[in-house]
Amino acid sequence: MPTCVALIVAGGRGERFGADLPKQYLHLAGRPVLRRSVEPFLHHPLVSGVRVVIDPRHRELYEQAVQGLDLPDPIQGGPTRQDSVRNGLEALVGHSPDLVLIHDAARPLVDAATITRVVEALAKHPGAIAAIPLADTLKRAEGGLSAGTVDRTALWRARTPQGFRFADILKAHRMAVGMNLTDDAAVAEQAGLPVALVPSNPENLKVTQSDDLARAERLFLSGLGDIRTGTGFDVHKFCEGDHVWLCGVKVPHTQRLEGHSDADVGLHALTDAILGCLGEGDIGTHFPPSDPQWKGADSAKFLRHAADLVARRGGVIAHVDVTILCERPKVGPHREAMVARMAEILGIAPSRVSVKATTTEGLGFTGRREGIAAQAAATVRLPFTE
Repeated sequence: MPTCVALIVAGGRGERFGADLPKQYLHLAGRPVLRRSVEPFLHHPLVSGVRVVIDPRHRELYEQAVQGLDLPDPIQGGPTRQDSVRNGLEALVGHSPDLVLIHDAARPLVDAATITRVVEALAKHPGAIAAIPLADTLKRAEGGLSAGTVDRTALWRARTPQGFRFADILKAHRMAVGMNLTDDAAVAEQAGLPVALVPSNPENLKVTQSDDLARAERLFLSGLGDIRTGTGFDVHKFCEGDHVWLCGVKVPHTQRLEGHSDADVGLHALTDAILGCLGEGDIGTHFPPSDPQWKGADSAKFLRHAADLVARRGGVIAHVDVTILCERPKVGPHREAMVARMAEILGIAPSRVSVKATTTEGLGFTGRREGIAAQAAATVRLPFTE
């Protein structure tokens, strides 16, 4: 199978959008637009790797957006999109992939089938782009009046990804320095490369204005009608120590929790809740306590794995809720940090995360301060598959 790298172009400032943040870092259904654009390629079987081109001034925003994804360092973009793409291609020279897919970070609704069609077309053509045949009647205007109808028979609307044989498009971009070309297909055409048109999914829109983001969210959520709820429960006993891990936060205490990993009951319960939504067993199925590699492990790895399984199914985590049951330590002073940390691990907005705490009024093992328990609930939205 040929090696294929997806180059996600995220260097724009989004000035037309009019928001405080560049549009690629705004949230779409709880996750940044950039993350939504990256994940279909990251999980696609025909894509060997993903690289992202960014404006270096947005490095912190980028790191927040892709937290937990297995991505190499981003590539520094240029003053124009064409410059940014060329910088991205030059950064791939040492890896020499067979194929490259160039995709706009502002197109978060690309689907796996469109990616597959573009890649497969490159077996016969030097270039191939996702596109949609023009359906609207076109009018030529003169002085604000209709001056005739334009034949739309052979007209298509170009979208991304746009795929090419790597060596060909790199050479074409080097030849096009200084030209102001509208997309990578135009760069290829300028160099004499044939470019095939393949059907794009109709929802593969570009987020340019604020209305586009609202429409993209409606489209995205409309395809996620399989709404599931899962629950999780976990217990760990106290042992000698000076802190406990709760919901991803290190909390000072007179004891610690005993367990094979870091014994974070909050993250363990929530991991099980998300796995329950997917019908994927429990945390022990994925991370057996008998496996020495998980000894002392950060439980964030377990929760992130569960979130990745949701993303691979094309779903979203709509909301999570964790309740800690203990007499001590007090959760209240750390609640905000816990919410922020779990939101970061899951890649969702803090408003979609809830942390609560209660005691058992001195009853049971938690009332006797022998350990801590946690229960969790998660709501996940998935596309219908059966």
